Amino acid sequence: MLLTLLVCAVLLFAFWRLFIRPELSRPTYGTEAYHVRVPDGYTVHGIDVSHHQGDIDWEKLSGLQQADIPIRFVFIKATEGGDHADRLFEENFAAAREQGFVRGAYHFYNPATDPVVQADFFIQHVTLEKGDLPPVIDVEKAPVRLQQRSFYAQLSIFLFRLEAHYGVRPIIYTSTKFKERYLNYPELERYPLWIAHYHVEHPAYQGEWAFWQHTDRAILPGIEEKTDLNVFRGTMKELQALTLP
Repeated sequence: MLLTLLVCAVLLFAFWRLFIRPELSRPTYGTEAYHVRVPDGYTVHGIDVSHHQGDIDWEKLSGLQQADIPIRFVFIKATEGGDHADRLFEENFAAAREQGFVRGAYHFYNPATDPVVQADFFIQHVTLEKGDLPPVIDVEKAPVRLQQRSFYAQLSIFLFRLEAHYGVRPIIYTSTKFKERYLNYPELERYPLWIAHYHVEHPAYQGEWAFWQHTDRAILPGIEEKTDLNVFRGTMKELQALTLP
């Protein structure tokens, strides 16, 4: 009798974990698309990719430009630190343009590496053309040996160097918590912000932002791995106005 009750309890618990609990925890906001919930109120959607997404079928992916929730822009990882280039950057960057996406390139910033070395390494690998989005600096690695003020000063050197070279203000990518802790300087407000905050109806960040990375679990045709999904806070015309002239 005791064994029967124990078995029943285990089965009920398994049923609850597999079927009932997921329903209770599933987000109810937004629209279902790409196997995630996409926040309502935005018309311009995009993704960001790197070698982690593997070999992308760009022709298949291009069909999403006509989807109900269309994918219109793509940020592509180019470099990291002062000596690492993403092995699929050149292929992905060229394919994105060929398939009609508005494209952009990003650099993963390492606070332990000279900012001039990092900026020059990015410039060496990335040629931006008319219609491309401004260069992006991905800032999510916290400084270890540097004081916070030194971190800001060195980050500014990187930003100024890219702005001088490309003639546009770079975009800063970071999370809400990182922005509040390490990047809370009025001088940085002049740069467009790409904020990361997952699986919520609205980002918690209260300041101005241009892009919002709202999930890392999207599943799209043409990409085998789960992919980050983003929205642009504006119209397609406003996105194009942000690109290089």
